[in-house]
Amino acid sequence: MKQHPFKIASLGLQHVLAMYAGAIIVPLIVGGALGLTGEQLTYLVSIDILMCGVATILQVWKNKFFGIGLPVVLGCTFTAVGPMIAIGGQFGISAIYGSIITSGIFIVLIAKYFGKLVKFFPPVVTGSVVTIIGLTLVPVAMNNIAGGQGSPDFGSLSNIGLAFGTLAIIIILNRFFDGFIRSISILLGLLIGTITAAFMGKVNFSAVTEASWFHVAQPFYFGMPTFELTAIITMTLVALVSLVESTGVYFALSDICEEDLKEEDIAKGYRAEGLASVIGGLFNAFPYTTYSQNVGLIQLSGVRSLNVIYTAGFFLIAIGFVPKIGAVATIIPTAVIGGASVAMFGMVVAYGIKMLTKVDFTSQENLLIIACSVCMGLGVTVVPDLFAQLPSGISILTSNGIVAGSLTAIILNLIFNVFKIKAAKPIAANQQKVS
Repeated sequence: MKQHPFKIASLGLQHVLAMYAGAIIVPLIVGGALGLTGEQLTYLVSIDILMCGVATILQVWKNKFFGIGLPVVLGCTFTAVGPMIAIGGQFGISAIYGSIITSGIFIVLIAKYFGKLVKFFPPVVTGSVVTIIGLTLVPVAMNNIAGGQGSPDFGSLSNIGLAFGTLAIIIILNRFFDGFIRSISILLGLLIGTITAAFMGKVNFSAVTEASWFHVAQPFYFGMPTFELTAIITMTLVALVSLVESTGVYFALSDICEEDLKEEDIAKGYRAEGLASVIGGLFNAFPYTTYSQNVGLIQLSGVRSLNVIYTAGFFLIAIGFVPKIGAVATIIPTAVIGGASVAMFGMVVAYGIKMLTKVDFTSQENLLIIACSVCMGLGVTVVPDLFAQLPSGISILTSNGIVAGSLTAIILNLIFNVFKIKAAKPIAANQQKVS
């Protein structure tokens, strides 16, 4: 049945609104943590929105090489926020994009085979990794609540009031509303928090007035990418975890759309995500993943048309070409972002815990995997110089909490669940004979 263009446009805009807060909050947090200027932050938000549209279209457009052909909306992955801040702080922003481009190429190359490697990333591993990433983001949220590190009014009552007021709005919207209002609760919280901050004189509109109406996407805006092994390993791990998450969304959408997914289709979906990350890295945007809130919208609306998602993608691209719209996002006070970050980063932790609920907790081995990996990830994050005296070749793998915790989970899973040692029973039998 042919759909009216206005209906398609309105449904496409609804998808944009549902994912917009998540799409803009990632560059705002990363850019703020790295100390970018207002002009740089405006570019980062604009190019990120534009590339979300490109990434979405790449995924929806099914062809011989890439694209899963389901109504998937792609946006920045929150699991990459902590790693990108850590990489940028240690090696500079150019290393972020070097690692994004490299990890994207890696995903494109292994897409055909990743389905066979999923056994190395069961819920006990992916759940632990996502939990670690969420926990390492907590200090970022707390600093933002206080106004941001180095701000003259750090910890002021006005900042704390704005932050917790924003958080309260998000909680109230989730408590008393459902459907579309609940899906854009973060966006509404940021909007109301910023309006309140404006009445308090804490919003500077100069970034909006100075921003141009149109710009052209510029490759390597922040300079040529650099390639650091630690950064590449970190971002590759994030990309692999993202693929595991995306696989669940693929199957959920295939069920909603009543379409059978073949192994080849899933590989094309992986390639689309890898290709989107490579293109995004070239234009200084971020890694992408499937947005589950948009899956919820499809389920609520009952509209599964690819034309709606194509329209959403084109809306995002159009918005990305208008810096004034991107600049509006940059005027959001840090404290307001901090309040929203508590909910969003907490959801990363909660999602990691949700993934862990699929784990067999009666297994002592699984408990040990979770215990050691989470402890190692947090330990290295809190005490970053813990392994500073080790040889550089080893410290590369231990200087970052997310890498250290993730590798711990992967190695212990191999030891306990993949390459099981079957010597326990004979030993028990010999002990019985001796007794």
